[in-house]
Amino acid sequence: MKDNTIIMDTNVLFAGLYSSTGASFQILRLIDTEKIKPVISTSLLFEYEDVLKREQTELKLSHKQVDIILDNICTLSKFQKIYFLWRPYLKDPKDDHVLEVAVASKTKMIVTHNLKDFKGVEKFGIKAIPPSKFLEVIK
Repeated sequence: MKDNTIIMDTNVLFAGLYSSTGASFQILRLIDTEKIKPVISTSLLFEYEDVLKREQTELKLSHKQVDIILDNICTLSKFQKIYFLWRPYLKDPKDDHVLEVAVASKTKMIVTHNLKDFKGVEKFGIKAIPPSKFLEVIK
């Protein structure tokens, strides 16, 4: 795979932190070793923060550990400013900001566990793909 950028949906980040045995964890390892580069926006980072801090007990993480994880994501990611909003487009309007960062950054893959929430992104030349399938693609 020539382009190593992805949009990582929040559910992939959560799953990777929750369990070290799945494809989501492997994606976090690839990010940590800089083999893939996530693209984030301000709204996506705020969503990461909201979910991780809300679920920190289930993740067995302290508030400080969540902050460290978010700082690392910021360091390892490409930041994309969003200059336009054309919401709503997706079935779940809460996912539109994920599509917006993909379109603005010209990132071709959204890695997510919720494929049904991203139906129609193909119109933008973007593919929604589950973590396990993404790992197959990059081999």
